[in-house]
Amino acid sequence: MIKKAFWVSLLVFVCLISSLWFFAPRAEAFTKEQKLFLQSWRIVNRSYVDESFNGENWWFTREEFIKKPMRDRQETYDVIEEMLALLDDPFTRLLRPKAYKSLQVNTSGELFGVGLQISLDPQNNLVEVITPIVGSPAESAGIHPRDYILEIDGVATSTLTLDAAAEKMRGPVGTTVFLTVENHDRDADSIQTLAIVRDRITLNPVYANLDERNEKAIGYIRLSEFSAQATQEVAHAIMDLNAPAYILDLRNNPGGLLQAGIETARLWLDDGTIVYTVNRQGTLGSFEANTRSLTDAPLVILVNQGTASASEILSGALQDNGRAVLVGETTYGKGLIQSLFELPDDSGIAVTVAKYETPNHTDINKLGIEPDFVVEQEPIAFSQVGTKVDLQYQKAIELLTSKRLVADAV
Repeated sequence: MIKKAFWVSLLVFVCLISSLWFFAPRAEAFTKEQKLFLQSWRIVNRSYVDESFNGENWWFTREEFIKKPMRDRQETYDVIEEMLALLDDPFTRLLRPKAYKSLQVNTSGELFGVGLQISLDPQNNLVEVITPIVGSPAESAGIHPRDYILEIDGVATSTLTLDAAAEKMRGPVGTTVFLTVENHDRDADSIQTLAIVRDRITLNPVYANLDERNEKAIGYIRLSEFSAQATQEVAHAIMDLNAPAYILDLRNNPGGLLQAGIETARLWLDDGTIVYTVNRQGTLGSFEANTRSLTDAPLVILVNQGTASASEILSGALQDNGRAVLVGETTYGKGLIQSLFELPDDSGIAVTVAKYETPNHTDINKLGIEPDFVVEQEPIAFSQVGTKVDLQYQKAIELLTSKRLVADAV
Protein backbone atom coordinates (compact mmCIF):
# COMPACT_ATOMS: atom_id res chain seq x y z
CA MET A 1 0.00 0.00 0.00
CA ILE A 2 2.82 2.38 0.93
CA LYS A 3 4.69 1.37 -2.23
CA LYS A 4 1.60 2.11 -4.37
CA ALA A 5 1.15 5.51 -2.71
CA PHE A 6 4.77 6.32 -3.45
CA TRP A 7 4.39 5.62 -7.17
CA VAL A 8 1.14 7.59 -7.36
CA SER A 9 2.81 10.57 -5.67
CA LEU A 10 5.79 10.30 -7.98
CA LEU A 11 3.50 10.18 -11.03
CA VAL A 12 1.62 13.29 -9.87
CA PHE A 13 4.91 15.11 -9.25
CA VAL A 14 6.25 14.23 -12.72
CA CYS A 15 2.99 15.32 -14.36
CA LEU A 16 3.07 18.59 -12.43
CA ILE A 17 6.66 19.31 -13.51
CA SER A 18 5.79 18.43 -17.11
CA SER A 19 2.80 20.74 -17.14
CA LEU A 20 4.83 23.59 -15.67
CA TRP A 21 7.51 23.03 -18.32
CA PHE A 22 4.86 22.98 -21.00
CA PHE A 23 3.13 26.19 -19.91
CA ALA A 24 6.19 28.15 -18.71
CA PRO A 25 7.40 30.70 -21.26
CA ARG A 26 10.82 29.72 -22.59
CA ALA A 27 13.53 32.33 -23.12
CA GLU A 28 13.85 31.50 -26.79
CA ALA A 29 10.10 32.08 -27.20
CA PHE A 30 10.38 35.76 -26.34
CA THR A 31 10.55 38.33 -29.11
CA LYS A 32 13.28 40.95 -29.30
CA GLU A 33 10.86 43.56 -27.96
CA GLN A 34 9.77 41.36 -25.06
CA LYS A 35 13.42 40.75 -24.14
CA LEU A 36 14.00 44.51 -23.91
CA PHE A 37 10.95 44.80 -21.68
CA LEU A 38 12.15 41.93 -19.47
CA GLN A 39 15.59 43.46 -19.13
CA SER A 40 13.98 46.71 -17.95
CA TRP A 41 11.81 44.78 -15.50
CA ARG A 42 14.84 42.94 -14.09
CA ILE A 43 16.81 46.16 -13.57
CA VAL A 44 14.00 47.57 -11.43
CA ASN A 45 13.47 44.23 -9.69
CA ARG A 46 17.13 44.10 -8.61
CA SER A 47 17.73 47.76 -7.82
CA TYR A 48 14.64 49.74 -6.83
CA VAL A 49 14.84 51.24 -3.36
CA ASP A 50 11.32 50.20 -2.27
CA GLU A 51 11.19 46.41 -2.08
CA SER A 52 7.38 46.63 -1.87
CA PHE A 53 7.42 48.35 -5.29
CA ASN A 54 4.82 50.88 -4.13
CA GLY A 55 2.56 48.02 -3.04
CA GLU A 56 2.67 46.36 -6.46
CA ASN A 57 3.25 42.64 -6.92
CA TRP A 58 6.24 43.02 -9.23
CA TRP A 59 6.19 39.41 -10.46
CA PHE A 60 2.49 39.65 -11.26
CA THR A 61 3.22 42.93 -13.05
CA ARG A 62 5.78 41.13 -15.20
CA GLU A 63 3.31 38.41 -16.17
CA GLU A 64 0.58 40.90 -16.97
CA PHE A 65 2.69 43.35 -18.97
CA ILE A 66 4.51 40.72 -21.03
CA LYS A 67 1.15 39.97 -22.66
CA LYS A 68 0.73 43.54 -23.93
CA PRO A 69 1.30 44.26 -27.64
CA MET A 70 4.96 45.04 -28.34
CA ARG A 71 5.07 44.95 -32.12
CA ASP A 72 7.73 47.64 -32.48
CA ARG A 73 10.15 49.65 -30.34
CA GLN A 74 7.75 52.53 -29.70
CA GLU A 75 5.09 50.17 -28.35
CA THR A 76 7.74 48.53 -26.16
CA TYR A 77 8.78 51.90 -24.75
CA ASP A 78 5.14 52.69 -24.04
CA VAL A 79 4.72 49.41 -22.14
CA ILE A 80 7.90 50.00 -20.11
CA GLU A 81 6.76 53.51 -19.19
CA GLU A 82 3.33 52.21 -18.23
CA MET A 83 4.99 49.63 -15.99
CA LEU A 84 7.30 52.21 -14.34
CA ALA A 85 4.33 54.53 -13.71
CA LEU A 86 3.01 51.97 -11.20
CA LEU A 87 5.89 52.90 -8.89
CA ASP A 88 4.58 56.49 -8.63
CA ASP A 89 8.18 57.74 -8.64
CA PRO A 90 8.93 60.50 -11.16
CA PHE A 91 12.67 59.91 -10.77
CA THR A 92 12.47 56.27 -11.91
CA ARG A 93 11.89 56.57 -15.61
CA LEU A 94 12.73 55.34 -19.07
CA LEU A 95 15.16 57.47 -21.07
CA ARG A 96 14.56 56.94 -24.77
CA PRO A 97 17.74 57.12 -26.90
CA LYS A 98 17.61 60.88 -27.56
CA ALA A 99 16.85 61.66 -23.92
CA TYR A 100 19.57 59.30 -22.70
CA LYS A 101 22.14 60.89 -24.99
CA SER A 102 21.02 64.38 -23.95
CA LEU A 103 21.44 63.47 -20.28
CA GLN A 104 24.97 62.28 -20.95
CA VAL A 105 25.74 65.54 -22.78
CA ASN A 106 24.12 67.53 -19.99
CA THR A 107 26.53 66.15 -17.38
CA SER A 108 29.56 66.54 -19.63
CA GLY A 109 29.42 69.89 -21.36
CA GLU A 110 26.67 71.61 -23.35
CA LEU A 111 23.21 71.32 -24.86
CA PHE A 112 20.89 73.18 -27.22
CA GLY A 113 17.56 74.46 -25.94
CA VAL A 114 16.05 76.96 -23.52
CA GLY A 115 18.25 76.21 -20.50
CA LEU A 116 15.90 74.83 -17.84
CA GLN A 117 16.46 72.25 -15.14
CA ILE A 118 13.09 70.60 -14.50
CA SER A 119 11.49 68.03 -12.27
CA LEU A 120 8.04 66.54 -11.76
CA ASP A 121 6.02 67.78 -8.80
CA PRO A 122 4.76 64.53 -7.21
CA GLN A 123 1.84 66.36 -5.60
CA ASN A 124 0.15 67.37 -8.86
CA ASN A 125 2.21 65.68 -11.59
CA LEU A 126 3.09 69.04 -13.17
CA VAL A 127 6.46 69.88 -14.71
CA GLU A 128 8.21 72.17 -12.23
CA VAL A 129 11.25 74.36 -12.80
CA ILE A 130 14.13 73.60 -10.46
CA THR A 131 16.16 76.44 -11.92
CA PRO A 132 16.94 78.23 -15.16
CA ILE A 133 20.60 77.97 -16.18
CA VAL A 134 22.51 81.21 -15.69
CA GLY A 135 22.58 83.29 -18.86
CA SER A 136 20.10 81.02 -20.66
CA PRO A 137 17.12 82.11 -22.79
CA ALA A 138 14.82 80.80 -20.04
CA GLU A 139 16.42 83.06 -17.43
CA SER A 140 16.24 86.04 -19.79
CA ALA A 141 12.54 85.33 -20.35
CA GLY A 142 11.91 85.65 -16.59
CA ILE A 143 11.28 82.01 -15.68
CA HIS A 144 11.99 81.34 -12.00
CA PRO A 145 12.56 78.34 -9.72
CA ARG A 146 9.28 76.65 -8.71
CA ASP A 147 7.43 77.91 -11.78
CA TYR A 148 5.24 75.33 -13.52
CA ILE A 149 5.53 74.61 -17.25
CA LEU A 150 1.91 73.91 -18.21
CA GLU A 151 2.26 73.63 -22.00
CA ILE A 152 5.03 73.31 -24.57
CA ASP A 153 4.02 74.45 -28.06
CA GLY A 154 0.39 73.97 -27.06
CA VAL A 155 0.89 70.43 -25.74
CA ALA A 156 -0.11 69.97 -22.08
CA THR A 157 2.85 68.74 -20.08
CA SER A 158 0.46 66.63 -18.00
CA THR A 159 0.31 64.33 -21.02
CA LEU A 160 4.12 64.05 -21.29
CA THR A 161 6.80 62.22 -19.37
CA LEU A 162 9.50 64.36 -17.80
CA ASP A 163 12.00 63.40 -20.47
CA ALA A 164 9.50 63.97 -23.28
CA ALA A 165 8.90 67.48 -21.92
CA ALA A 166 12.66 68.14 -21.81
CA GLU A 167 13.05 66.82 -25.34
CA LYS A 168 10.34 69.16 -26.66
CA MET A 169 12.16 72.15 -25.20
CA ARG A 170 15.46 71.21 -26.84
CA GLY A 171 16.12 72.00 -30.48
CA PRO A 172 18.33 73.79 -33.00
CA VAL A 173 19.78 77.18 -32.18
CA GLY A 174 17.55 80.03 -33.38
CA THR A 175 14.26 78.11 -33.34
CA THR A 176 11.38 79.24 -31.16
CA VAL A 177 9.42 77.28 -28.59
CA PHE A 178 6.27 78.54 -26.82
CA LEU A 179 6.07 77.79 -23.10
CA THR A 180 2.95 78.37 -21.03
CA VAL A 181 4.23 79.15 -17.55
CA GLU A 182 2.54 79.56 -14.19
CA ASN A 183 4.52 81.99 -12.07
CA HIS A 184 6.10 80.82 -8.84
CA ASP A 185 3.80 82.96 -6.68
CA ARG A 186 0.85 80.86 -7.95
CA ASP A 187 -1.43 83.90 -8.41
CA ALA A 188 -4.55 83.17 -10.43
CA ASP A 189 -3.53 85.63 -13.15
CA SER A 190 0.12 84.57 -13.27
CA ILE A 191 -0.18 82.22 -16.28
CA GLN A 192 1.49 83.50 -19.44
CA THR A 193 2.79 82.10 -22.71
CA LEU A 194 6.40 83.00 -23.54
CA ALA A 195 8.12 82.75 -26.92
CA ILE A 196 11.67 81.62 -26.22
CA VAL A 197 14.40 81.34 -28.85
CA ARG A 198 16.60 78.29 -28.32
CA ASP A 199 20.33 78.76 -27.99
CA ARG A 200 23.53 76.88 -27.23
CA ILE A 201 23.71 76.32 -23.48
CA THR A 202 27.26 76.13 -22.18
CA LEU A 203 27.42 74.24 -18.92
CA ASN A 204 30.50 75.74 -17.31
CA PRO A 205 29.64 74.83 -13.72
CA VAL A 206 31.84 77.32 -11.87
CA TYR A 207 32.14 81.10 -11.75
CA ALA A 208 34.61 82.62 -9.30
CA ASN A 209 35.91 86.03 -8.34
CA LEU A 210 37.59 87.83 -5.44
CA ASP A 211 35.36 90.42 -3.78
CA GLU A 212 37.66 93.09 -2.39
CA ARG A 213 35.00 95.69 -1.64
CA ASN A 214 34.91 94.87 2.09
CA GLU A 215 37.36 95.13 4.98
CA LYS A 216 38.81 91.80 3.93
CA ALA A 217 38.77 89.96 0.62
CA ILE A 218 36.07 87.30 0.16
CA GLY A 219 36.40 84.51 -2.38
CA TYR A 220 33.09 84.01 -4.19
CA ILE A 221 32.46 80.65 -5.93
CA ARG A 222 29.21 79.95 -7.72
CA LEU A 223 28.61 76.28 -8.55
CA SER A 224 25.66 75.88 -10.90
CA GLU A 225 25.66 72.10 -11.43
CA PHE A 226 27.52 68.96 -10.39
CA SER A 227 28.81 67.95 -13.79
CA ALA A 228 31.85 65.79 -14.43
CA GLN A 229 34.12 68.85 -14.25
CA ALA A 230 32.60 70.43 -11.16
CA THR A 231 35.02 69.24 -8.47
CA GLN A 232 38.11 70.04 -10.51
CA GLU A 233 36.81 73.53 -11.34
CA VAL A 234 35.94 74.28 -7.68
CA ALA A 235 39.41 73.09 -6.64
CA HIS A 236 41.00 75.42 -9.19
CA ALA A 237 38.86 78.31 -7.93
CA ILE A 238 39.87 77.74 -4.29
CA MET A 239 43.56 77.60 -5.15
CA ASP A 240 43.46 80.58 -7.53
CA LEU A 241 41.53 82.83 -5.13
CA ASN A 242 43.53 81.79 -2.03
CA ALA A 243 41.11 83.91 0.01
CA PRO A 244 40.89 84.37 3.80
CA ALA A 245 37.15 83.52 3.62
CA TYR A 246 34.74 82.08 1.06
CA ILE A 247 31.14 82.20 -0.11
CA LEU A 248 30.00 79.06 -1.94
CA ASP A 249 26.84 79.87 -3.89
CA LEU A 250 24.64 76.79 -4.42
CA ARG A 251 21.44 78.73 -5.09
CA ASN A 252 19.44 77.19 -7.93
CA ASN A 253 21.94 74.33 -8.26
CA PRO A 254 19.72 71.33 -9.10
CA GLY A 255 22.37 68.71 -8.40
CA GLY A 256 23.82 66.30 -10.92
CA LEU A 257 26.39 63.60 -10.34
CA LEU A 258 26.38 62.17 -6.81
CA GLN A 259 30.11 61.46 -6.87
CA ALA A 260 30.84 65.05 -7.86
CA GLY A 261 28.93 66.24 -4.79
CA ILE A 262 30.90 63.90 -2.53
CA GLU A 263 34.28 64.85 -4.04
CA THR A 264 33.46 68.56 -3.75
CA ALA A 265 32.68 68.10 -0.04
CA ARG A 266 36.13 66.54 0.38
CA LEU A 267 37.70 69.77 -0.87
CA TRP A 268 36.43 71.50 2.27
CA LEU A 269 36.62 68.70 4.89
CA ASP A 270 39.63 66.98 6.50
CA ASP A 271 37.54 64.23 8.07
CA GLY A 272 34.00 63.25 9.00
CA THR A 273 31.04 61.63 7.29
CA ILE A 274 29.78 63.32 4.12
CA VAL A 275 26.56 61.37 3.58
CA TYR A 276 24.83 58.16 4.61
CA THR A 277 23.00 56.03 2.07
CA VAL A 278 20.17 53.61 2.86
CA ASN A 279 19.32 50.88 0.36
CA ARG A 280 16.20 48.73 -0.01
CA GLN A 281 17.29 46.35 2.74
CA GLY A 282 17.79 49.27 5.11
CA THR A 283 21.56 48.73 5.00
CA LEU A 284 23.46 51.84 5.95
CA GLY A 285 26.48 52.89 3.90
CA SER A 286 28.53 56.04 4.10
CA PHE A 287 31.00 58.24 2.26
CA GLU A 288 33.76 59.80 4.32
CA ALA A 289 36.17 62.70 3.96
CA ASN A 290 39.51 60.96 3.43
CA THR A 291 41.88 63.60 2.09
CA ARG A 292 43.25 66.87 3.41
CA SER A 293 41.02 69.84 2.59
CA LEU A 294 42.30 72.61 0.32
CA THR A 295 41.44 75.36 2.80
CA ASP A 296 40.28 75.83 6.38
CA ALA A 297 39.14 79.42 5.78
CA PRO A 298 35.64 80.37 7.07
CA LEU A 299 32.87 79.40 4.68
CA VAL A 300 29.27 80.50 4.13
CA ILE A 301 27.04 78.54 1.74
CA LEU A 302 24.12 80.28 0.01
CA VAL A 303 21.06 78.09 -0.56
CA ASN A 304 17.46 78.51 -1.72
CA GLN A 305 14.46 76.52 -2.96
CA GLY A 306 16.35 75.60 -6.12
CA THR A 307 19.20 73.97 -4.19
CA ALA A 308 18.58 70.26 -4.73
CA SER A 309 19.97 66.73 -4.68
CA ALA A 310 23.81 66.68 -4.75
CA SER A 311 23.76 70.34 -3.65
CA GLU A 312 21.86 69.29 -0.55
CA ILE A 313 24.35 66.49 0.10
CA LEU A 314 27.19 69.02 0.02
CA SER A 315 25.29 71.58 2.10
CA GLY A 316 24.22 69.01 4.69
CA ALA A 317 27.72 67.57 4.96
CA LEU A 318 29.39 70.92 5.61
CA GLN A 319 26.61 72.14 7.91
CA ASP A 320 26.47 69.01 10.07
CA ASN A 321 30.25 68.83 10.35
CA GLY A 322 30.38 72.44 11.50
CA ARG A 323 32.49 73.40 8.49
CA ALA A 324 30.09 75.96 7.01
CA VAL A 325 27.18 78.21 7.89
CA LEU A 326 24.13 78.10 5.60
CA VAL A 327 22.35 81.31 4.60
CA GLY A 328 19.18 81.69 2.54
CA GLU A 329 16.00 79.64 2.23
CA THR A 330 15.00 76.02 2.86
CA THR A 331 16.35 73.79 0.11
CA TYR A 332 14.35 71.74 -2.41
CA GLY A 333 14.23 68.44 -0.51
CA LYS A 334 15.36 65.66 -2.87
CA GLY A 335 16.82 62.94 -0.66
CA LEU A 336 16.77 60.15 -3.26
CA ILE A 337 19.65 58.71 -5.27
CA GLN A 338 19.27 57.44 -8.83
CA SER A 339 21.52 55.19 -10.88
CA LEU A 340 21.55 55.05 -14.68
CA PHE A 341 21.34 51.69 -16.45
CA GLU A 342 22.04 51.48 -20.16
CA LEU A 343 19.86 49.27 -22.36
CA PRO A 344 21.21 47.56 -25.52
CA ASP A 345 19.39 49.92 -27.93
CA ASP A 346 21.09 53.08 -26.54
CA SER A 347 18.14 53.90 -24.30
CA GLY A 348 18.44 53.78 -20.53
CA ILE A 349 16.57 53.61 -17.25
CA ALA A 350 17.06 55.92 -14.28
CA VAL A 351 16.18 54.01 -11.10
CA THR A 352 15.90 55.29 -7.54
CA VAL A 353 18.29 52.93 -5.77
CA ALA A 354 18.72 54.51 -2.34
CA LYS A 355 17.82 57.28 0.05
CA TYR A 356 20.37 59.47 1.72
CA GLU A 357 20.74 61.05 5.14
CA THR A 358 22.96 63.93 6.25
CA PRO A 359 25.80 63.17 8.71
CA ASN A 360 23.38 63.85 11.58
CA HIS A 361 21.05 61.18 10.13
CA THR A 362 18.52 63.74 8.90
CA ASP A 363 16.20 62.55 6.12
CA ILE A 364 15.60 65.68 4.06
CA ASN A 365 13.42 64.19 1.30
CA LYS A 366 10.44 66.50 0.62
CA LEU A 367 11.55 68.57 3.64
CA GLY A 368 14.78 70.22 2.58
CA ILE A 369 17.60 71.62 4.70
CA GLU A 370 16.91 74.58 6.96
CA PRO A 371 19.65 77.22 6.74
CA ASP A 372 21.32 78.54 9.89
CA PHE A 373 20.25 82.06 8.91
CA VAL A 374 16.97 82.36 7.01
CA VAL A 375 17.04 85.24 4.54
CA GLU A 376 14.19 85.34 2.04
CA GLN A 377 14.40 87.28 -1.19
CA GLU A 378 12.73 87.46 -4.56
CA PRO A 379 14.56 85.82 -7.47
CA ILE A 380 17.34 87.99 -8.89
CA ALA A 381 19.24 87.96 -12.17
CA PHE A 382 22.81 86.76 -12.32
CA SER A 383 23.93 90.34 -12.93
CA GLN A 384 22.49 91.31 -9.52
CA VAL A 385 24.41 88.68 -7.54
CA GLY A 386 26.59 90.34 -4.93
CA THR A 387 24.85 93.70 -5.21
CA LYS A 388 22.80 95.45 -2.53
CA VAL A 389 19.60 93.75 -3.72
CA ASP A 390 21.20 90.34 -3.03
CA LEU A 391 20.22 90.18 0.62
CA GLN A 392 21.53 86.64 1.09
CA TYR A 393 24.97 87.58 -0.22
CA GLN A 394 25.04 90.66 2.02
CA LYS A 395 24.22 88.50 5.06
CA ALA A 396 27.10 86.18 4.14
CA ILE A 397 29.48 89.15 3.96
CA GLU A 398 28.23 90.35 7.35
CA LEU A 399 28.91 86.95 8.91
CA LEU A 400 32.33 86.50 7.31
CA THR A 401 33.53 89.91 8.44
CA SER A 402 32.30 89.41 12.01
CA LYS A 403 34.69 88.19 14.66
CA ARG A 404 32.18 85.62 15.89
CA LEU A 405 32.06 83.53 12.70
CA VAL A 406 35.82 83.64 12.29
CA ALA A 407 36.29 82.49 15.87
CA ASP A 408 33.77 79.66 15.46
CA ALA A 409 35.47 78.52 12.25
CA VAL A 410 38.87 78.43 13.93
